[in-house]
Amino acid sequence: MEDLLEVMRRLRAPDGCPWDREQTHQSIRQCFLEETYEAVEAIDTGDTELLKEELGDVLFQVVFHAQLEQEKGSFSFDDITDGVVRKMILRHPHVFGDVTVSGTGDVLRNWDAIKKASKHQKSQTEVLESVARTLPALMRAQKLRHKAVSSVPVTAQGCAAEAREALAALENAGTQEEKTALLGQLLFAAAGLGEALGVESEEALTRRSDAFIAELAEQEGKA
Repeated sequence: MEDLLEVMRRLRAPDGCPWDREQTHQSIRQCFLEETYEAVEAIDTGDTELLKEELGDVLFQVVFHAQLEQEKGSFSFDDITDGVVRKMILRHPHVFGDVTVSGTGDVLRNWDAIKKASKHQKSQTEVLESVARTLPALMRAQKLRHKAVSSVPVTAQGCAAEAREALAALENAGTQEEKTALLGQLLFAAAGLGEALGVESEEALTRRSDAFIAELAEQEGKA
């Protein structure tokens, strides 16, 4: 780790790499996204050698952003690791404290309660607003429905009814604005259905997209 930090410092030094010296958080934002998605793809394909490489690339992005802030005097890589260690200890009182849990359900409820308290969230709206808007839209929608379940229960029947209602209205929609709003309602209902069924909607859609390509390839092969 120290070697990696030193490499980063050297790249950003006055006599380092011109490209690295020009970068900002915003300019390498896309790099962070791309490296993360490439690591996820390595997980999906079960390629351990590629995963090792891609996790290194993700770690380099973390170190890069940390170096940018250290140069400003705001925080360092050590501050990042210290913060996440303290967070993990705080949110696992059943491991590092004297709290007793009966299973995963208790662990998740404790996690959410501790997170809400540590972030001083006093309302359900604040909890929902904390969900990153930069998440893929379908993933964000399902996470919102999961976090809102205490005030807006999610059932398969209810979400299916929401979807049917949006679909029926969509068939008669006039303006593009109406179509956009109703399609959003339909997709939001689908995300809720995924939550009710215990299925990751983002993964389900990814698999269906892959299946669509495979079906098309098969059709072309027969042709």
